[in-house]
Amino acid sequence: MSKEPNLPLANRRDLLKRSALGLGSLALIGVLGDDQQLKRATSKDITATSMKARPPHFAGRAKRVIHFFLNGGPSHVDTFDPKPNLLKYAGKPLPQTLRTERKTGAAFPSPFEFKRYGESGIEVSELFSRTASHIDDIAVIRSMHAEVPNHEPSLMLMNCGDSVQSRPSLGSWLLYGLGTENQNLPGFIAMCPGGLPIKDNENWQSAFLPGTFQGTYIDSKHTDFNRLIENIEHPQIPTAQQRKQLNLLEKWNRAHQENRIDERLDSRIASYELAFRMQHDARDAFDTTDEPQYIKEMYGNGVHGRQTLIARRLVERGVRYVQLWHGAGQPWDNHDKIEDNHRKLANEIDQPIAALLTDLKQRGMLDETLILWGGEFGRTPSVELGGGGESKLGRDHNHYGFTVWMAGGGIKGGTIHGATDEFGFRAEQNRTSVHDLHATMLHLLGLDHEKLTYRYGGRDFRLTDVHGRVLKEILA
Repeated sequence: MSKEPNLPLANRRDLLKRSALGLGSLALIGVLGDDQQLKRATSKDITATSMKARPPHFAGRAKRVIHFFLNGGPSHVDTFDPKPNLLKYAGKPLPQTLRTERKTGAAFPSPFEFKRYGESGIEVSELFSRTASHIDDIAVIRSMHAEVPNHEPSLMLMNCGDSVQSRPSLGSWLLYGLGTENQNLPGFIAMCPGGLPIKDNENWQSAFLPGTFQGTYIDSKHTDFNRLIENIEHPQIPTAQQRKQLNLLEKWNRAHQENRIDERLDSRIASYELAFRMQHDARDAFDTTDEPQYIKEMYGNGVHGRQTLIARRLVERGVRYVQLWHGAGQPWDNHDKIEDNHRKLANEIDQPIAALLTDLKQRGMLDETLILWGGEFGRTPSVELGGGGESKLGRDHNHYGFTVWMAGGGIKGGTIHGATDEFGFRAEQNRTSVHDLHATMLHLLGLDHEKLTYRYGGRDFRLTDVHGRVLKEILA
């Protein structure tokens, strides 16, 4: 009696193909949707997982993004949204308040001095005096609002466009839409010194997009290259031998894939290949020892100066999206002693941000690099109270209104968009949602947010869901 051949287990698509002389495959075409999606699922060129640079929908102004994420929620009324009326009510209840997560009390005027900067005369806190010297290149959006006063959903909203469902991050959407210009480095890199932020790697997830588009995490506290990027160089096997191993592994993977349609395997193969190629380019990008001394001094000696300088080196080498987190957890979540804590945190990043803007401008890169600054929400204009009703000299979460700013990449500098109320509690003029922010960023990169879609689970998804308006008022 002959032995049965070892046939691969059939998946649902295989079953549809083989049932009733393949009649079921007609249903498969309907499930997959349009011709382009079918091509992406079946083509041997692995279109759906390709990292190769692709043309935008139209000519965009920006080619790359650097995002300073102040995780925890910086206070807008202490940084870029001055509210002098808080002085009138210092120590007194505000005439109008909104419900907050924790108990708050009287009006809490900012302990920081605001000054006007540049030809535009935009007021900025002393906390960011160095950044403020570039205010004529910056568009300040003072009317942002989120959905809930909690870190986790607000982080997901800011990064992924949805505070509830698992969705791909902005960086992943950019790689899906544009690819990346350097095939030897990850196209999307998230640096966070000392560990992970709240929600961990969900902040740079690819979700239902192919896994090749997920962000790559780097713990930028390390100065030793082999700890900064672990396992990048094999301690025993030479490069030529590694190449042979990968070729054999790919051959086996492709044979395994013959009777399957599985983008996860494509992503796995692509990740192995990228890791191998990174051996040639990663050290050159992440090792800053070859930078002139005056450049290092301009950025500063701390971890934020170093990771910001690395960010410039990465985008200079074709990386599409670099996210710079302040640190593990939520360092800007200052419920108490906000004067001391905000001053310390701002002092760590003000110089690196200003240096980056100067450096990009000198290199002729600012016009094609979009810079985003902000957190997941703002903070209350009223003081937070402890359990006994005493002042904690800090501020609670405020999702009703907060500030972000953008520079470079087609932004009209020296502009203010929108406003909060007279105390800074709620966005009132030109209210701007996170969907509006994302739509504007995609537009600057040459992508129509309504056309950048991915079919999943029987419907077309996009970063902005069914919302989003491009903020033409801040476009150059």
